[in-house]
Amino acid sequence: MTHLAETLNFSGRKVVAAWAALPFPALRGCSLPDTLHTYQDVPWKLLSSWREQKVSCCFAQSVVLRGIHKERKQPVSPLHTCESTEQILQHYLHTVFPGAFSTSHVLEQPCSTLPPYPQFFSPLLSRQGFLLDRPPSYSSTAVESLPVLAAMQSSPGLHTLLCSLYKDVQQLNTRRWASFFAAGVEQGDFQEALEELRTLAQCYKTGFEAEDSEDEADSD
Repeated sequence: MTHLAETLNFSGRKVVAAWAALPFPALRGCSLPDTLHTYQDVPWKLLSSWREQKVSCCFAQSVVLRGIHKERKQPVSPLHTCESTEQILQHYLHTVFPGAFSTSHVLEQPCSTLPPYPQFFSPLLSRQGFLLDRPPSYSSTAVESLPVLAAMQSSPGLHTLLCSLYKDVQQLNTRRWASFFAAGVEQGDFQEALEELRTLAQCYKTGFEAEDSEDEADSD
């Protein structure tokens, strides 16, 4: 994970955000182009700990799709004309995030959810993890596998996360944490790390965040 984060970052950036669609929201019997064609925005959800916001651009990302195959159907969009699953995913990423450095990997094998994997899934999932039009008439069975779409992404949204973290740490009264400094951390080192965190946050700033950053600086 460390090496992947380093690969996706440049210009002083060090942090990436994690996203996942678990399961990947594909109807049973639908092809990958059909599924992606219905999503104007990416179908994954944020796993990192900050208030989720729409991400319309990113600097770099690595995306993995597993358990989905390309099915031959009459072309209705540019996605349907791609020759392989890898090309479909790459075409989709370049369309949603134009100009971003995107790498993608496709694995045929789905993610196994056999015991002891917790069964917290909706009854609208088939045993293979695909969405059903309606709940099955028979008693539900355990979901045995899932198609998954996951991503590690370096994006401007991390500017907000890191600024919030900086503000939270800045407000700490270090005099109340004597044991923290008794462990060997010097006050000067703490302040230096805090300033490095603020500098790191600025590395993710784009023109869209410029006004917010000025407001943050004024409040500091």
